[in-house]
Amino acid sequence: MVSSPKTGNAGESKAKGRPRGRPRSFDRATALEKALMAFWERGYEATSVSDLTRVMDIGAPSLYAAFGDKRSLFEEVVQEYGTRYGFFTERALAEEPTARAAVERTLREAAVQYTEPGHPHGCLVIHAAANCSTPEVEQSLRARRNANIAAFENRIRADIAAGELPPDTDAAALARHAGAMIQGMSQQARDGASRAELEALAEIAMATWPRT
Repeated sequence: MVSSPKTGNAGESKAKGRPRGRPRSFDRATALEKALMAFWERGYEATSVSDLTRVMDIGAPSLYAAFGDKRSLFEEVVQEYGTRYGFFTERALAEEPTARAAVERTLREAAVQYTEPGHPHGCLVIHAAANCSTPEVEQSLRARRNANIAAFENRIRADIAAGELPPDTDAAALARHAGAMIQGMSQQARDGASRAELEALAEIAMATWPRT
């Protein structure tokens, strides 16, 4: 007589061979890029979870498992946007020798970035805040915009101290003017302004800067 196999060992063998969790069936980086484009085009408030799952081509459970909730996904999107598309301000401030040169470069690069084909026009950080009724998101985006203005002001004050700008220059007002130009150029780009038109605005803006 042939003895029956021990079912306990067979069960253990199957359990050891079974994967612990369902493998992810989508590329996370690709899904994140699609979410970035959706938020950039529609803004934070107008982009629903159903919009995101449709454009990312994943189910809601997969979205929550990979990215958390909508707000967490948006925070990651903003970080990705800053690295890939919005770093030109920080780069100009780091590389240019004066505040004037940094602001001029920022405005000219904004004219290019905000009108470049292949992605929505304007700035995600500026546009996503429109009609935003989620206080934490609105405050986070406002803090990012104000951080740029503060960075401009710091460079302007340094140039005043170094004699690059007149001693009576209003550093805060001049920095806020630069911020207003950037934000205005973003909206103009979304309204259809061309790169050349935005570059002309940048040229006029720089003509108002004080000189020693």
